[in-house]
Amino acid sequence: MEDSPLDRLSELAQERGLRVCVAESLTSGRLANTVGAGADASEWFAGGIVAYFTDVKERVLGLTPGTDPCSSACAEQLATGALRLFDGDIAVSTTGVGGPGPQGGHEPGTVYLGWATAEGVGHRRLALTGSPDEVLDMSVEAAVRLLAFHAEALRPAGPRRGGPPPEQTTAQ
Repeated sequence: MEDSPLDRLSELAQERGLRVCVAESLTSGRLANTVGAGADASEWFAGGIVAYFTDVKERVLGLTPGTDPCSSACAEQLATGALRLFDGDIAVSTTGVGGPGPQGGHEPGTVYLGWATAEGVGHRRLALTGSPDEVLDMSVEAAVRLLAFHAEALRPAGPRRGGPPPEQTTAQ
């Protein structure tokens, strides 16, 4: 039986010494709750932040004032802000409109997932259908898959966080 995306994320994060973090608007803590349930999460899940208010997104996560809160730019900035805030190796963010109605000119089910690592930043746009709870559940599932996907590409973390220094060898 194939591992779930959360199982794979847990395995990769432990094997490679990764720090994983999340920033949430749309999913209101559901993503952190899901990721935190991963195997041995206390060893690799640095944490998450839920920021609904725009001023909190700007002040804490570095969102550029005037950025549409339901946009690729917002999702990428939230992920980048979380990466910085938690000194992470990989971050994923969620933002969008869960429904049941449109908001800010965006249809319900319009979701943006942002991701950030030291190597890059990007986003995925989702157009989901269903009840608000279904949209949130599908968003969390997609965000965990995105974390696992990007964790696959990350090399093991270095000794930057106070771990033992690498052994030094001297030529004789």
